[in-house]
Amino acid sequence: MIATYINSIAIIIGSLLGLLIGSRLKEQFKEVVFAASGLITLVIGIQMALETKSYLVLLFSIVIGGFIGYGLGIEKGILRLGDWMEKKTKGRNNENQPLSEGSLFARGFLNSSLLFCSGAMAVVGPIAAGTQGDYTLIFIKSVLDGSMAIVFAAAYGPGVIGSAVVVLLYQGFFTLAGGWISPLLGESGLIELSAAGGVLLIMIAFGLMKVRQFKAGNFIPALLFAPIFSQIGVWLTKLIPFIG
Repeated sequence: MIATYINSIAIIIGSLLGLLIGSRLKEQFKEVVFAASGLITLVIGIQMALETKSYLVLLFSIVIGGFIGYGLGIEKGILRLGDWMEKKTKGRNNENQPLSEGSLFARGFLNSSLLFCSGAMAVVGPIAAGTQGDYTLIFIKSVLDGSMAIVFAAAYGPGVIGSAVVVLLYQGFFTLAGGWISPLLGESGLIELSAAGGVLLIMIAFGLMKVRQFKAGNFIPALLFAPIFSQIGVWLTKLIPFIG
C-alpha cells in the first residue's frame, strides 16, 4: 500500500501548489488555466480512447454504462458528496446553509477523481505493486497525477484535494486484491478499460473548454462494462470456429 499512499500524497502536494498558484492568478488568467487543462485532458483522453481494440466494445460500454449511470444518478450523488465536503471544510458556521449542487469545489472533486482513476495505470500499477512489489508504474503515475493536480487545483480550487482519498481507496483495492483481479481482467480488458476512461476524459475536457458540459460521472459504469464486454468478445471469437 505504500506506493498508493505516495500517489495520494503527490496529489495533495500538487493540489496545494495549485491552490497557491491559483490564489495569485487574476480572473482572466484563470481562463487560460481552464483552457490549458482542458486541452491537456483532451489529448490524454484521445490517446487513451484510440488504444481500443474494438470500437464496438467501446461503444456498447459507453452506451450501456451511461444508461445505468443516468438511471442511478451517479454524477448527482458524487456532486452532492463534493458539496457536503465543501460544507464541512468551511466549518460549523455554514452547517445550516443549503447544498449548492455542482459547485466549483464539487466539480473539481469529481473531475480530478475521474482523471486520476480512469487510466490503465490506476489498475496495473497497484496490481504490480501488490503482487510483484514493483512500484515503477505507481511512482510514474504519482509524478503525472501530482503535475495534473497543480493545474486542476489552480482551476477548480480545493476540491481536487478530495480526489486523493478516492485514489487511495480505488488503487488500494487493486493493490490488495490484484492477485485474483488481474487474471479476470486480462490484457484486453485493461486496454478497453483504459479506452473507456479516455472517453470520460474527453467529456471532462469539453467541459473545461466550455464546448459542452457532459455528465461524465454518469458514465463511470462504462469502466466496469469495458473489460466485461472485452472478455465476452474474446470468448465469442474462440467459439465461432467451433460453431462454423
